[in-house]
Amino acid sequence: MATDSWALAVDEQEAAAESLSNLHLKEEKIKPDVNGAVVKTNANAEKTDEEEKEDRAAQSLLNKLIRSNLVDNTNQVEVLQRDPNSPLYSVKSFEELRLPQNLIAQSQSGTGKTAAFVLAMLSQVEPANRYPQCLCLSPTYELALQTGKVIEQMGKFYPELRLAYAVRGNKLERGQKISEQIVIGTPGTVLDWCSKLRFIDPKRIKVFVLDEADVMIATQGHQDQSIRIQRMLPKNCQMLLFSATFEDSVWKFAQKVVPDPNVIKLKREEETLDTIKQYYVLCNNRDEKFQALCNLYGAITIAQAMIFCHTRKTASWLAAELSKEGHQVALLSGEMMVEQRAAVIERFREGKEKVLVTTNVCARGIDVEQVSVVINFDLPVDKDGNPDNETYLHRIGRTGRFGKRGLAVNMVDSKHSMNILNRIQEHFNKKIERLDTDDLDEIEKIAN
Repeated sequence: MATDSWALAVDEQEAAAESLSNLHLKEEKIKPDVNGAVVKTNANAEKTDEEEKEDRAAQSLLNKLIRSNLVDNTNQVEVLQRDPNSPLYSVKSFEELRLPQNLIAQSQSGTGKTAAFVLAMLSQVEPANRYPQCLCLSPTYELALQTGKVIEQMGKFYPELRLAYAVRGNKLERGQKISEQIVIGTPGTVLDWCSKLRFIDPKRIKVFVLDEADVMIATQGHQDQSIRIQRMLPKNCQMLLFSATFEDSVWKFAQKVVPDPNVIKLKREEETLDTIKQYYVLCNNRDEKFQALCNLYGAITIAQAMIFCHTRKTASWLAAELSKEGHQVALLSGEMMVEQRAAVIERFREGKEKVLVTTNVCARGIDVEQVSVVINFDLPVDKDGNPDNETYLHRIGRTGRFGKRGLAVNMVDSKHSMNILNRIQEHFNKKIERLDTDDLDEIEKIAN
């Protein structure tokens, strides 16, 4: 990227439209220039310095757009079968399990959840029967389309198989009956098609899939709509619920939707920082943090780095300063459309930029093998100013993957941020060593 044009683009981005909240992909708000940076097209856009709001649906769609293969996951899988007294309780193979059974499954993005439930639907469909037999709920229009692509790809050897999208804008005439065997859609539209418009006979559904449950319950109204749809289905309908995370709210929702389930989930305690060396640097202000960062780059070879900031304003400033120093920098933040974020990440993955400066929109689910260093320019905190331990784990988990040792450096610039760091150490029971970035010999040691 040319430094001058890039810095100008960063200044423009500072005033770009406010963060997407419902994933409306509107062309007129922002557009990328030839280098993938973002420039403003809305003259009335207001500046904002708010912390990024997490948009789970946007993040999930982003993961699907950029994922080229499955995540190599070494975490132990925990299987909780529903009845300890059942002869199936101790089964060791899929054949013994005698599927189909109701299932709640949790694992991170990229581990094959979509393929798993698509396979379950395809195995139950009878193509000769021209009515809906499988119903899949997705939290947004865009996620429904992404899942539909997987169904079409995996079902291409079923020439008689048809797929219908119950999403906004897909208008059908009243009284019409759907002949497609699989219906995928958003809860509101699916509910209308099952009850008010009667395009679907819910009593004939054999497999009900609720995808992205953690995203679903974060969207107002979707939880109640999903439960209402589930209650219309026959008792022998197979219920499958999938989620990337498994907070208490997701578990309570799952129990309402999936009766007597088997549960497959990743054991939380398996998440580890064992392969990552962690350090902190004491600074007095933002400029000293930047100087410490420059010293790091001057002393060790960094293949690619991700740098996390608390606000868009800091991220934009830091990216511009690094660009002035001659670094190839990419900037990622919440006002960019999902496709634009995906393009920036793809350029970073291809090595066209060596530094990715980002706010929390990028904290999860992005795997780039060449990332050797993660820098918390600002430590992660929640809305109440307390340590956000889960975000810290996801941030520094960008490095130390694929069997390699990683390096994480935390910038501390106040008593408050030192307190945050101490509490993070206590939570993970891992000591974070102090690093003097003015001592070149000390920096070189950490790279070995």
